[in-house]
Amino acid sequence: MLHVLYLVHDLCDPAVGRRVSMLQAGGARVTLAGFRRRETVPGFDGIVPIDLGVTENRAFGQRLLAVAKAALTLGTKLKRIDRPDVVIGRNLEMLALANRARAMFGADIPIVYECLDIHRLLLGQGGVARSMRGAERFFGRNAALLLTSSPAFVRDYFEAYGQSHAPVLLLQNKMLQLSGADAAFHPTPSPPEGEPWRIGWFGALRCTKSLKLLAEFTRAMDGHFEVVLRGRPAHVEFEDFDGFVVSEPHMRFEGAYRNPQDLPAIYGEVHFSWAIDFFEEGMNSKWLLPNRLYEGCRFGAVPLAMKGTETARFLAERRIGLLLDEPRADRLAALLAGISAPEFEAMREAIAAQGNDTWVCGLAECRGLVERLGHIAGGGYRDVLVEITA
Repeated sequence: MLHVLYLVHDLCDPAVGRRVSMLQAGGARVTLAGFRRRETVPGFDGIVPIDLGVTENRAFGQRLLAVAKAALTLGTKLKRIDRPDVVIGRNLEMLALANRARAMFGADIPIVYECLDIHRLLLGQGGVARSMRGAERFFGRNAALLLTSSPAFVRDYFEAYGQSHAPVLLLQNKMLQLSGADAAFHPTPSPPEGEPWRIGWFGALRCTKSLKLLAEFTRAMDGHFEVVLRGRPAHVEFEDFDGFVVSEPHMRFEGAYRNPQDLPAIYGEVHFSWAIDFFEEGMNSKWLLPNRLYEGCRFGAVPLAMKGTETARFLAERRIGLLLDEPRADRLAALLAGISAPEFEAMREAIAAQGNDTWVCGLAECRGLVERLGHIAGGGYRDVLVEITA
């Protein structure tokens, strides 16, 4: 059984749990170690994570110190684990620790760099950005594989800046479904006369521009549209998230949800999915393919995306969804106000015609990932061509 040492920047991130489940379903034995952003760490199936300490959102200096401290104590933290076959470092700081672990266990152990976001500090021509990219190239020099979630990250960052020459495996942010049985769901029908259309904005809520745009739009539409928000607001990004939402007559926040258990129900209550993010506008938000894109389409919500983004490219290639040309309330009104019930149902049918594999990651993909990791652990990675499967 392939033994994977998985080093993560935030044990509390739900996406970490999904990746661990994917590795386990594919046949790997996983040792999990990482930092946490709060005191309580979620449970992992059969795994007790190795705690590397606490880090804070947006506290770059604090995170650097935490990584430096963890590098000094990593030998003690990992002394009781078996020698891994592969080390995966999720994000740049964990790539640095992956190199440290590799030095401890043996220089022949391959490193996989998992990069699912490009931090704004890595971009631009300032001294900090150049230093960060230099660190990424340095720590990534031993990477046997780059694992990422969007072709734009490869095209517009790793290739454009010359950051990595490792083979690439694209794992999109699809829903993980291991049971083999399709989740039952009942999408909400078009609203009857006098009832509002509903836009769902679910997941990591961190975009002030989206919040203000949606508020202005729903006020202008005077009750014909409402916005439902669910998930984890990044309160540090908003002046007063709770107060703002409470003051909006056509917007409501309904708290956190369980992923994936609650997805059929929450997406089944809305007509459209907000797949727009202006956080780190023109950079990471332009390149990513977000979880909510796959989740919303899987459960029948028509996605709204911003033109000029990778999400828009993804939708346009499949001729599904709606694309906003400018981030203005009047342009959003022009896009949505005239939609009829038959037009909406046709858009929903076009999404359903894509097939589940477009939105869902199943057991075959899990096995494929672990097989690829086993291949590089066996030294065959140097013969693997760059693979982009969009």
